[in-house]
Amino acid sequence: MTQHSLRLARLMMAIAGGLGALALTACGSAVAPQGAATPTGDALVIENCGAPVTITHVPTAAVGLHPSQTELLLRLGLADHLVGQAQATVQELPADVAPLAADVPVIGGEAPPSREDLLAVHPDFVYAPTTYEFTAEQGFASIEQLTEAGVAAYTATGGCFSRRMDGTVDDLFVDLNNLGEIFDVQDEAAALIADAKAQLSAVDTAIQGRTKPRVAQIYVDGTTLSAIGAGVEYDILRHAGADTIYTPEDPQFADFFAAEITPESLAAQAPDALVFAVTDPAHEQAARAYLTATFPDMPAVRDGRLIAVSSSDMFPGTLGNVSVVRQIAEALYPDASFD
Repeated sequence: MTQHSLRLARLMMAIAGGLGALALTACGSAVAPQGAATPTGDALVIENCGAPVTITHVPTAAVGLHPSQTELLLRLGLADHLVGQAQATVQELPADVAPLAADVPVIGGEAPPSREDLLAVHPDFVYAPTTYEFTAEQGFASIEQLTEAGVAAYTATGGCFSRRMDGTVDDLFVDLNNLGEIFDVQDEAAALIADAKAQLSAVDTAIQGRTKPRVAQIYVDGTTLSAIGAGVEYDILRHAGADTIYTPEDPQFADFFAAEITPESLAAQAPDALVFAVTDPAHEQAARAYLTATFPDMPAVRDGRLIAVSSSDMFPGTLGNVSVVRQIAEALYPDASFD
């Protein structure tokens, strides 16, 4: 298996949450879109992935199981509450918050930490982007195991298996509201929400009334193409003003947000732009080279509308879900004013 194949497998498993993870993490078959927090005695109970998460005290030993989740905790002013950061080599923290995590132990490189490594830092709260990070079959700590150890486990709302096919950018606001309640930083959470909504509103205003370009979202692994047609990725393109070629209504996305396609089928669609997620600069270079060589007559290639985005920004429950909307919109509407 090539390095890109390994990356794709990990990416697909992590973003999807994994069919096996659903059974192993006790996530319910439905999730309340607004994940309400309910006080119960002295405890706070939050519905997450269809199951209750009980918070008995403000956590003081938290772990972000992906850099995007670590970033959210840092931006909420919780650096002193962190005892670990995981998958730290997958994505660099933004420069303005990276120094805040300089002394936070790294307990995972490209993969989530093992159960033993996670429990060794004695967390009382762990925050994951998807249910995959709680897959016992992969050697990670399951939600049941964490609960038995007195650790509250929270999954980004858009990363719950039951939300994976119809997740939205707005799922991030559910998480921020919940984190505000959990850590008693409601004002900080409200400020992040207000800023994110302002960014989305600015994009809406900039592209209002304009003709939408036809856009295909794909993933390139060597010479293998996958189309992306559902989940938060689809909602990101919707916010960015794309007339999406692949949609949740397509039968090929009935069970999974991605589907392998042939070059011929993509060429026949003649998209005005291609959006593709990349894991690193080398992956982007290889993907661009393949697309340029394979589809020289495609409008997207001919007009220079190959839009690479960070795969981490497409993960559910990240601030990148908001910033990448503007990145894509600016590429689709280069003459629009987004200020």
